[in-house]
Amino acid sequence: MKGEYESNPLLDRLPAHLKQFIKPQDYEDYTPINQAVWRYVMRKNVDYLSKVAHNSYTEGLKKTGISIDHIPSMYGMNRILKDIGWAAVAVDGFIPPNAFMEFQAYNVLVIASDIRQLENIEYTPAPDIIHEGAGHAPIIANPEYAEYLRRFGEIGCKAISSAKDYEQYEAIRHLSIIKEAEGTPEKDIEEAERRVDEIQQNMGEPSEMSLIRNLHWWTVEYGLIGTPENPRIYGAGLLSSIGESTWCMTDKVKKIPYTIEAAYQDFDITKPQPQLFVTPDFAHLSLVLEEFANKMGLRKGGLSGLQKLIKSEALGTIELSTGVQISGVFTRMIEHEGKPVFFQTKGKTALSYHEKELVGHGTINHPHGFSSPVGKLKGINLAIEDMSPRDLKAYNIYEGEKVSLEFEGDLKVEGTIITGTRNLRGKIIMITLDNCLVKYKDEVLFTPEDGIYHMAIGKQVTSAFSGPADAKSFDLITHVPSEKTIKPKKHPKTLELEQLYKQVREFREGKNKTISRHKVFEQLKENHPEDWLLPVELYELAKETREENFMEEILEHLETIKQERPKVGHLIDDGIALASAEVMTE
Repeated sequence: MKGEYESNPLLDRLPAHLKQFIKPQDYEDYTPINQAVWRYVMRKNVDYLSKVAHNSYTEGLKKTGISIDHIPSMYGMNRILKDIGWAAVAVDGFIPPNAFMEFQAYNVLVIASDIRQLENIEYTPAPDIIHEGAGHAPIIANPEYAEYLRRFGEIGCKAISSAKDYEQYEAIRHLSIIKEAEGTPEKDIEEAERRVDEIQQNMGEPSEMSLIRNLHWWTVEYGLIGTPENPRIYGAGLLSSIGESTWCMTDKVKKIPYTIEAAYQDFDITKPQPQLFVTPDFAHLSLVLEEFANKMGLRKGGLSGLQKLIKSEALGTIELSTGVQISGVFTRMIEHEGKPVFFQTKGKTALSYHEKELVGHGTINHPHGFSSPVGKLKGINLAIEDMSPRDLKAYNIYEGEKVSLEFEGDLKVEGTIITGTRNLRGKIIMITLDNCLVKYKDEVLFTPEDGIYHMAIGKQVTSAFSGPADAKSFDLITHVPSEKTIKPKKHPKTLELEQLYKQVREFREGKNKTISRHKVFEQLKENHPEDWLLPVELYELAKETREENFMEEILEHLETIKQERPKVGHLIDDGIALASAEVMTE
């Protein structure tokens, strides 16, 4: 992997296919304006959320070492997170949903290390360090919620996607990148939004991944806890949005008791949510998650599980009742009386048992796919897997014997048995045949010319899930983002403004008390009259030192900004109110 990051024991145990998404945080890239944005959001959030968030939030801020005044470093966060059994890594914006959830399964918090622009201070559709660091991290200090998050990741990363899901992910990632990028033409944003809408309107039947992603959104991202009449906030999207955390508490947002029905409620990442779901407690989240998992191919297997894998057109796994697992891209199945009686993969395929690749059955042994009947022999109640050695001998299923095995559903396997593979309990899980012919009715599925035939044994498909059984079986180091977050070239005026922010920051932190704040203010009015956040910071400092004339001068300037930029008026008012409240409590 290119680039370096601070590792620790939790990160060391991550599989390589997850490590490929990790990038260095590049802390030095944060500008003084970025730091000011973090500070404003955190001061406002802590002030407001202490009244409306679940009590785990304020306790978690202390436990996880999230500073109000400085953007957190991954190294510092990891040093503290390890005490609650978690770690954090930096990534570039949105990563594929399965990977995101698998990180959670390893107790690793994924943090998009970029930070929103000042223009998007209230809300950004792009994941950023305010959302991840200030939203997710504090709540995981609650052990019950942390276990829900881990379990969600464990189940969620096995959810089967559809081919449309990845298309949607790419479109949403693109929209989030250009919306957050400075100077993107409005027509480009509108076109990207149209593209997302178009895909979302034509998704077809929702996949497991789309449904469980909805559950993730309405709990982990936008969840409320308590009662619909008296809810408190715990979702990271609300905890990190100074706009939506206020909006969601009004009567304009419908509050609905949280049930599995939330899986069928779609969301729009670009707009405030018109309704939110309220869980009575964190334990209820886990109950709904298990209820959903019971409907997944992971637990149901069968015909529907195989159908989902075929529709996904992606790497997936089925597990048979013997425990043998087949991982590949599934292309075909034959059904009989509502059950699969034959399956087929294409391309590289691997066989495993208990998530460990079977010796001699990796992708090098099955480079062009794998197929096998599944189910019982016709007219015999005893499945092959349940036969004792004596039973197997009685039915001629024995090394060196030529057999003709007719399965339910008009499937026939003829050939000479070379050997059988058994598990540690002695159950037969695979039969290898030479000179083999496999037929479905009159259709030939495998001929002696195709080589040795390995027939997986199992009376039913008990599980179907996304990804391989053994990650080591496949080369999963293939992640190349379609596009990276945009780092704009800075205009000289932007660099000049950053210097002014830096001077004020250094003055407040006591690093340089020789700086003239009055001179900074004059330069700000002259060269950057539209900027509102730095005047608010200057007002805060003037309030602390009780410089009445300077305060009046700043307020007069801020009033001018409010008239010219009414959309930021409430942000200015909130900043002034916050400064006044802090001085009064000192």
